[in-house]
Amino acid sequence: MNGWSERGGLARAAIGRAARRTRGQVAGAKRALWPFGRLRASRLLFAPHDLRTADPTTASDIYAGYFALAGRTVNCHGESPFLVAPPSEAWSEALHGFVWLRHLRAADTAIARANARALVDEFIARRHDRDEIARRPAVIARRLMSFLSHSPLLLEGADHAFYERFIRHVAQTAERLQLALAGAVEGAARLQCLIAICFAAICLDGQERRLRRYEIALSDELELQILPDGGHLSRNPRILIDLLLDLLPLRETFTARGLEPPRAVIMAIDRMMPHLKLFRHGDGALALFNGMNATPPDLMATLAAYDDVRARPIEHAAYSGYDRLSAGTSIVVVEAGPPPRGANSIEAHAGCLSFELSTGSQRIVVNCGASRFGTPELKLAARATAAHSTVTLNDRSSAVFGLVLGERRITAGPADVRVARQDGEDGHEWVGSHDGYRRAFGTVHTRRLLLSRNGSELVGEDALSPPAALASLPAAARFHLHPNVKPSLIRDGEGALLALPSGEIWAFEASGLRVTLEESIFFAAADGRHKTAQLVVEFDAVATPQVTWRFARLGTPAQRKTRAEEARQEQAEAEPDLPL
Repeated sequence: MNGWSERGGLARAAIGRAARRTRGQVAGAKRALWPFGRLRASRLLFAPHDLRTADPTTASDIYAGYFALAGRTVNCHGESPFLVAPPSEAWSEALHGFVWLRHLRAADTAIARANARALVDEFIARRHDRDEIARRPAVIARRLMSFLSHSPLLLEGADHAFYERFIRHVAQTAERLQLALAGAVEGAARLQCLIAICFAAICLDGQERRLRRYEIALSDELELQILPDGGHLSRNPRILIDLLLDLLPLRETFTARGLEPPRAVIMAIDRMMPHLKLFRHGDGALALFNGMNATPPDLMATLAAYDDVRARPIEHAAYSGYDRLSAGTSIVVVEAGPPPRGANSIEAHAGCLSFELSTGSQRIVVNCGASRFGTPELKLAARATAAHSTVTLNDRSSAVFGLVLGERRITAGPADVRVARQDGEDGHEWVGSHDGYRRAFGTVHTRRLLLSRNGSELVGEDALSPPAALASLPAAARFHLHPNVKPSLIRDGEGALLALPSGEIWAFEASGLRVTLEESIFFAAADGRHKTAQLVVEFDAVATPQVTWRFARLGTPAQRKTRAEEARQEQAEAEPDLPL
């Protein structure tokens, strides 16, 4: 029965998307046959601000034919970058999105301007926008925003013929994007398309009618996709960063043109800012949930500069399914929500009830993070439950990943997720449960966390409820460690010591059960993936349905030495003097 329901869900998703795609094709054909009423543009009135940081030294690499995009570098050897074989889809998307124009603009030299103009002119003249990846709506949206933002770079010193070609192409790109929205553009990509069209409608002349229409469409989509607690439907923190980097300049552009920004844009920004802080550890990095990878510190600093409210991080995001516990210098971030649906689950992970722990500027327990530029197999492995700091049953994930029209979406997973939290004398207590394993094993996973008042101890309890008919059920509680943590087993595997770069020592134990050290991969390092370790506690969920574990700060080596010396001194003073 479960198999039939999963196949039915996949079929419905595929049929629905195919219907939307067909609707878009029909709308495009009708528009091509009835061109009257199109909004012509002849002038560029304003260039939006691009908040993404740029490196002027990269301009010389681009001039030399080296394109470092999406974690891969290509040497074009004198050929056009649009004609070389791309090393990955992500690289090609970044190339055709023209995100690299910001580096040429930062160089602010005549050579950089001429190089940028030549590349854009070649793209327009040779119709590289017909490339399969270049036609993707999200890529078109990024290219449109890049062309508008960096138009001063392209148009300064350009002749009138290039100016006219450029403006005509930008207007046609906006028109194409408008047609694409009638089809199967879903999730965050739909928001990006609407933002790009609004930028074009503000920056080009004669677009007032289009601006009024798409202001409403953008407002409706923001109210749909941005949850009341500031999270996105995808539950992916990285998408919040990308959206804020586009919405903040859009708000600025409305104001600069003397227009009032839509209320939905302002409210979405005000909700997203404190929500993003929920994931922030003491080192400034964001917790690794549902597609989040390495945190770009430059972009986080940029967003912090635009944070007018300076609100504290929210601690309980009920709609998004996240919680934050903080005490002393310790921070715990927990994921406790059902997986997103449809297109919003393309990057979602099966990490329900996983958590991350940090103290000061040191992260201790993490999730593996997302492998954004890895192979499809590696990307899928990073999304599995075993890549998260939670309990795995029989090496199975708590969610099912199905292939829907070439995309790996979550087609089944936790549906009933419950959370409660309270502050008591012992500290901050959090309890959550999910039914992601009910269909496969008839059991519910419940996790209890207690962070002490001073943040020096985190006690956890994992409880399972397997049916009596099961003779055994292999389970494993996994705790992935940050690469900077150096673990060592003690007492023949009854526990472990964790040495942090700061000199702090933390201890781990699991109610007398054996602790093992296994290899793990950390995908969220700034310089690529790193090998790391994980603490694993294996048990039989039938024989041992409840496991208690504990992380405790022992202090720094210097503090431990001082305490030992004080103890010896007290012992010496307590001993009576012996007569000679």
